[in-house]
Amino acid sequence: MVLDGKIALITGGASGIGAAIAQKFVQNGASVIIVDVDEELGKATIQNIGERAYFYPLNIADEDSVNTTIDRIMGEFTKVDILINNAGITNDRLLIRMTKEDWDKVISVNLTGTFLVTRAVVKYMMKQRFGRIINIASVIGLIGNAGQANYAASKAGIIGFTKSCAKELASRNITVNAIAPGFIETRMTEKLPEAIKQEYFKLIPLGRFGKPEDVANLALFLASDQADYITGQVIAIDGGMVM
Repeated sequence: MVLDGKIALITGGASGIGAAIAQKFVQNGASVIIVDVDEELGKATIQNIGERAYFYPLNIADEDSVNTTIDRIMGEFTKVDILINNAGITNDRLLIRMTKEDWDKVISVNLTGTFLVTRAVVKYMMKQRFGRIINIASVIGLIGNAGQANYAASKAGIIGFTKSCAKELASRNITVNAIAPGFIETRMTEKLPEAIKQEYFKLIPLGRFGKPEDVANLALFLASDQADYITGQVIAIDGGMVM
């Protein structure tokens, strides 16, 4: 129970990687607060997890809603020890066909949303002089991808944001790290045609997609006391794809 007594806040925790992290954290003693725009799915997820799981609806791209919701959570739980910035979307299109709306939508959720939630939570973490912040980036933020200029820019931005926050917050005993998943088995990858999947497998030395639980295991380590001396790092979990 390496997270016994800890309280974790997970954005985009209603499904996929976020839900897997929530499940793993509860299994290891934490109480988990999930925020997500999908209220129905969010409520179903905390029902599946069981005790010590809570849900709040939230659009992380809405500054007022973020501030109000975080203040409400802090009022009800008194602290947040761990923040997982996981919420993210894609809106893929080749650059020449990408509209400003396509660009703004992805940046506002993936990058600006991460900034807004982190800023709101950090003011409380600084007072308690403890915190673990884990940002979910992507290998696409490291290597880019055709048709994903907006997504790649947002995830690369998260990497720079992670390193800057790590330097600012280290003196308050707050560590900030990023996880860069490769191709993980989620609803997003399930939609890929089999032929496309086979092409992606050729890029991955381990020859398979990862599972949400693989990312959850790394998040558990980074959130634990065993990772006390790790900050400002970007760890790829990608089957060797971008080594």
